[in-house]
Amino acid sequence: MQEEEKKTSPEQGTEEARAGEAQDTVTKETDEAKAAEHVEASQKEDASDAEASEAAESGDQKTESKVRDLQKEKYEKEIAECKEKYLRLYAEFDNFRKRSEKEKSQMFDMGARDVIEKILPIVDNFERALGTVEKEDEDDAFTKGVRGIYKQIRKMFDDLDVKPIEAEGAKFDPNLHNAVMTDTESDAEEDTITQDLQKGYTYKGQVVRHSMVKVKK
Repeated sequence: MQEEEKKTSPEQGTEEARAGEAQDTVTKETDEAKAAEHVEASQKEDASDAEASEAAESGDQKTESKVRDLQKEKYEKEIAECKEKYLRLYAEFDNFRKRSEKEKSQMFDMGARDVIEKILPIVDNFERALGTVEKEDEDDAFTKGVRGIYKQIRKMFDDLDVKPIEAEGAKFDPNLHNAVMTDTESDAEEDTITQDLQKGYTYKGQVVRHSMVKVKK
């Protein structure tokens, strides 16, 4: 009797099989859900990593751009400084060149003035000599030779811009004339030069020798 009680009826076995299948189905669905969650989590993690990588790359690009801007600013500043130095040096050199040319011209003029001052007494002697020539001796070969030399000197003076100072008949000018005698007898106006005793000269507008004159007082 006991062995018969232990035997399972067909209906009871079917129910147990169904319960087992349901259990398997639940387990399978649970596993699939877990797998789906794992895949979704993995996908989210990959997306997060991609976003982080993209953000890092964007940050690197911004950093590189900032570095380039700083380098550009630095180079532009250096170029501006070099340009300023070049312009300053060029201006200094140009001023030095102009100053050197001016000093050279002044030294030349000083040397020329010294030579002219030494030649003037010779010119005076030529004029005195020619002033004493008699009319009948003007065609004399010697007189012609002296006159030719005098003309050469005057031509040289013209080329050097050496000019005689106007005196006789002009108003006395202390910048040009040196009054060594006074005239109280002529009918000329006061301060008028009545006689040029020694001719004066200028070189490039500057007085080399004042004219010695006689002035009406």
